[in-house]
Amino acid sequence: MRARYDQYCERQSKRLVFLLPQEAVRPLYRRALREVGGADERYTEDPLSALVAYCGELLPLPPFEVWLEDVRLHPEAYLDELDHSPESPTVSAPATLEARRFARGGDDWVARLRGFRDRDAWSGFIAFERAGSDRVHRTALIFREQGPVDLRERFLGFESATLESFLRSALP
Repeated sequence: MRARYDQYCERQSKRLVFLLPQEAVRPLYRRALREVGGADERYTEDPLSALVAYCGELLPLPPFEVWLEDVRLHPEAYLDELDHSPESPTVSAPATLEARRFARGGDDWVARLRGFRDRDAWSGFIAFERAGSDRVHRTALIFREQGPVDLRERFLGFESATLESFLRSALP
């Protein structure tokens, strides 16, 4: 979730840059150079990303814990934003869209729905972790829906017995 939070902050910062009138960009960049950029070579090597980083410092973005609670209370809003973002998750970097806990054979497990944009739809799989273990067991790609909200709804519709079946298929 920390990576999703960082992406959220970066998206908000980029939006601020692109909302600025064109004549305000250069003065803001000069201010960024004056205040923090002199010692940071990325400010002269990549001016746009430097300006985005500076805008991130100016915005009153919520702390991670506040953002996380808002995601928990309003997950659809964040999934919809993720769907329309140019930084949508990819097959090589899928996002965790939902997590569910369940018990199997006396062990506690977490099933995480991992999804990504795949051309005009979203695909996904389930990654399973036993409590206290770092080992991850995953299914093949088993989801294909129009968007991340649809993927999440389908995943949440699974009964515990269905999750156990998918876990059995993912175990060695």
